[in-house]
Order: sequence, then C-alpha cells, then structure tokens
Amino acid sequence: MRLGVTEILLILVLVLVIFGGGKLAGVGKALGQSIREFKKEVKTDDKDGEAAASETNEAEKK
Repeated sequence: MRLGVTEILLILVLVLVIFGGGKLAGVGKALGQSIREFKKEVKTDDKDGEAAASETNEAEKK
C-alpha cells in the first residue's frame, strides 16, 4: 500500500491543524538537536573503537 502525494499532503495539513505551527517548529528543533547529538556520539564511538582496535593489534604484535 503506497501513499500518494494527495494523501501525504492531507496528513501534513492535519498535523499542522492539530499541533499548530509553533509546536511543529519546536518539534523540528528538538529533532534536529537529537540527530546532531546522535551523529556526534557515533563519531566518538568510531574513534574510540578504532583506538581500541589499534591498541589491541599492537599488543598482539608484541
């Protein structure tokens, strides 16, 4: 079951009417901050994982 353009527009209009523009702006801002924080943590984990892997490899070589 696919949603067409008309159905998507109808859903968006209903969401706008129910929540209003102010709340949607706040939700968008919170979502953007959450995504930025998630990406930052993923990058940090990748760097930590690479450092741990290189330490393990160096220890195995000795």
